[in-house]
Amino acid sequence: MLRSIATTLALLTVPGASVLAQSSVAPPARFADPERLARIQRTVPRIDSVMRAFMERNRVPGIAYGVVVDGRLLHVAAMGQREVPSRAAVDTSTVFRIASMTKSFTALAILQLRDAGKLALDDPAEKYVPELRTLKYPTSDAPRITVRHLLSHSAGFPEDNPWGDQQLDRTDAELGQMIRQGIPFSNVPGVAYEYSNYGFAILGRIVQNVSGQPYATYIRDKVLRPLGMTSTTMQSRDVPATRLAHGYRLQDGQWLEEPPLPDGSFGAMGGMLTSSADLSRWVGLMLSAWPARDGAESPVLKRSSLREMQQIWRYAGGSAVLQGGTLNLSAGGYGYGLRISQNCLFNHIVAHSGGLPGFGSQMRWLPEQGVGIVALGNLTYTGWGPPIDQALELLAGAGSLVARAAQPSPVLADMQAKATRLVQHWEQPLADSVAAMNLFRDEAAPRRAAEIARLVSAAGGNCRPEGAMWVENALRGVWKLRCASGALQVGITLAPTEPARIQQFTVMSIPPERQAVPGAVCRQQ
Repeated sequence: MLRSIATTLALLTVPGASVLAQSSVAPPARFADPERLARIQRTVPRIDSVMRAFMERNRVPGIAYGVVVDGRLLHVAAMGQREVPSRAAVDTSTVFRIASMTKSFTALAILQLRDAGKLALDDPAEKYVPELRTLKYPTSDAPRITVRHLLSHSAGFPEDNPWGDQQLDRTDAELGQMIRQGIPFSNVPGVAYEYSNYGFAILGRIVQNVSGQPYATYIRDKVLRPLGMTSTTMQSRDVPATRLAHGYRLQDGQWLEEPPLPDGSFGAMGGMLTSSADLSRWVGLMLSAWPARDGAESPVLKRSSLREMQQIWRYAGGSAVLQGGTLNLSAGGYGYGLRISQNCLFNHIVAHSGGLPGFGSQMRWLPEQGVGIVALGNLTYTGWGPPIDQALELLAGAGSLVARAAQPSPVLADMQAKATRLVQHWEQPLADSVAAMNLFRDEAAPRRAAEIARLVSAAGGNCRPEGAMWVENALRGVWKLRCASGALQVGITLAPTEPARIQQFTVMSIPPERQAVPGAVCRQQ
């Protein structure tokens, strides 16, 4: 970082370089560890052991899973049986039902249509599904259900697992009739999260009505084929018998086969079948949206819309539990067809599970770390949460899940160098040149200079930068100054002006051993 500051200052001495130094556009965030990929690869055998132990302990007939890194499938594996009587083995091309993970495909289709100008998320859903116009709302002040309400499970419909599983084969006519008969509300629209398969069935109807194509045809042509997901389908009959996983439940210690559920008008909420390799392509697409950058877009959906899917649009609550002296945080909600959460290890987790009679699956990824895991099983509601938790903990313990580091804009690096000079020796002309209009109104320059001088003196003077600046974003950073007998932490936030100048300037004493980094998400005082 010191080299980058020196380079920036040097550029100021050449013609035209001052323009570069004032740019507020930062390079994309990047991974700093050149050994990151090797660390992940070395952890894969331990992940294999976790998955095998899970399969054996829970008596799952067969599993398939993959590790996705930076949008590409790094590792894929399969174990066990896709069909119990014949003992036919699962392989990486075996196709499983993924149930509610279908919802993210439906959400992407809605955003495709939105981006094409064919619908708006805040339009009343009844604009595209006329049967909803006669819906009786619970109160006179209830808003009309919007497309966004349906995408984020906030339409006010009651939670409907496992009722929804048994609706997959409903015809289009039956779905229309069901809507006309009325839907009871557990809440008025727009005030609470409540998971609704029914709501996503209605979204499937919107895709169909707006596109003029059957839902399955639209998904095949506009989503699956462009991504090369050739093993993915809405109908089990489309899968070659030699590749189809049969679903089972455990009853009295025996595996009993579940009959395959047919596709129908509720398929948009949970009817899809796919392989571990194909599902890894899907997670790879989602991870490819990060970081924001210039360059070519995916042919399926632009990166900004993919990131939009992966943000919380309806908060679902949080908790903090002290276990064994460790505080465990869990908080989150729903994006568009995806669950979004945060815990003590990771700021941003995107996931969805899927469960139907005979099957259980999960996909989970970390946008900031560029890593995802997919897992498929042919046991009813296969509980993938614990082994995926273990796999991510192994990767984190190996040091391979460090988030991308935000990069400073040229103007932030420039202001860092000048702020450092002010701490070392206050010069009012320099201070005036870097200050936004509010800085010395908030605290007069003489008072600010005197307080900084006091802190420098208390730290023994002779303060010099130590280590890299911790960059929160293009216009905010914190760094450490090592002094003769102490240390200081300096932080600046730039104002929303061009050229950007310092609107907030903080200097504080810190223990000499402490680094200028943010505190942990979970910490106990």
